[in-house]
Amino acid sequence: MSALSTREKLKILADAAKYDASCASSGTTKRDSRDGKGIGSTEGMGICHAYAPDGRCISLLKILLTNSCIFDCHYCINRRSSDVRRARFTAREVVDLTLSFYRRNYIEGLFLSSGIIRSSDYTMEQMVEVARSLREDHDFRGYIHLKTIPDADPELLRQAGLHADRLSINVELPTEPGLKRLAPEKDGRRIEGAMAQMRSQMDDMGDARRKYRHAPRFAPAGQSTQMIVGADAADDRAIIQRASGLYDRHRLRRVYYSAFSPIPSPSSVLPLKRPPLMREHRLYQSDWMMRFYGYSAAEVAAATDRDSGCLPLDIDPKLAWALQHRASFPVDVNHAPREMLLRVPGLGVKAVDRILASRRHRRLRLEDVARLTTSIVKLRPFLIAADWRPVQLADRVDLSAQLRRPAAQLELPKKQPYQVPQASHAG
Repeated sequence: MSALSTREKLKILADAAKYDASCASSGTTKRDSRDGKGIGSTEGMGICHAYAPDGRCISLLKILLTNSCIFDCHYCINRRSSDVRRARFTAREVVDLTLSFYRRNYIEGLFLSSGIIRSSDYTMEQMVEVARSLREDHDFRGYIHLKTIPDADPELLRQAGLHADRLSINVELPTEPGLKRLAPEKDGRRIEGAMAQMRSQMDDMGDARRKYRHAPRFAPAGQSTQMIVGADAADDRAIIQRASGLYDRHRLRRVYYSAFSPIPSPSSVLPLKRPPLMREHRLYQSDWMMRFYGYSAAEVAAATDRDSGCLPLDIDPKLAWALQHRASFPVDVNHAPREMLLRVPGLGVKAVDRILASRRHRRLRLEDVARLTTSIVKLRPFLIAADWRPVQLADRVDLSAQLRRPAAQLELPKKQPYQVPQASHAG
């Protein structure tokens, strides 16, 4: 490893980080360096690596500290028994890269994860040192997301939260049997214990800031996690219930879903075929239903197929729920409360808010609603407007078939090797 140049390490360790999906940079404290002090900002535009929930493009230097690991998780390309080229950054190299890339306007922040080397505490110390040096030595005010290690000393996790905007611990798999089978060296109870500890720290620091203005912040963008979909036998119903439990117990900002993708030299216990990428998309839609549309986990799970336990691939879960609860529709757009309008397939949160604002001034017609959505066809059986009442359409026995489309298998994009940005020179 010592013979590798920084550029070669970057190619290896940025490429190795692409399997981690949980790297959005939303919800943190607003900071900038317009006062002439420090460097960086948590806002702005740049090279897009991910999207925030508000649609803003955000750019992060997403790398591993090292892809060496003492664990042997079957689904991980960086597992101990995997035959991959190894590399390792020093903490100083990560700091220098982050500052260099920021000054060139390539990034807005850093997403840092790592394999486990020597011990959990040693690895976590190195990651905390990166964040500490950026904040204290260089007054870096950009975004920092640290992927923390649940087995590390609680004091190290506390130090990580004092320097990073967001912390995350991957639960890896939806069920404890799946974790024991595919990652026997990891313990689901320790993972959730570390999550509970971080939530407690956030609550304590939040209380302190309400009393004392200058009390330090702890992970102001909260914590998140990631689950691999399709590597074990867990169905969507189990995944939805697990995600809901994590939100309730630990107040997570996000649960990310990552469709299992076959890796080079795979373990014999892994499935031979990857799941449809559309399954990952449907789980994200179900997650949105719980977080923004007022559905309970039990209601979302009710939209799954009775036999397979998975969400349908040919229609979105909101439409699937509506088709199973025909008695709740149609909904009158001119009189229905907000919580019922949010359940109309095809109406998003912004569209519903505009309907509520518009109907204060006049009765809405079908064409008015059509301007707020991309497809009025999906909405017509489920709503009543001033000039529209879907008597025959709503009672059709074959309504489900009319609204369904053939399921399409989305393909995972071909993994491209990481391209190191080249500095540009103004002419």
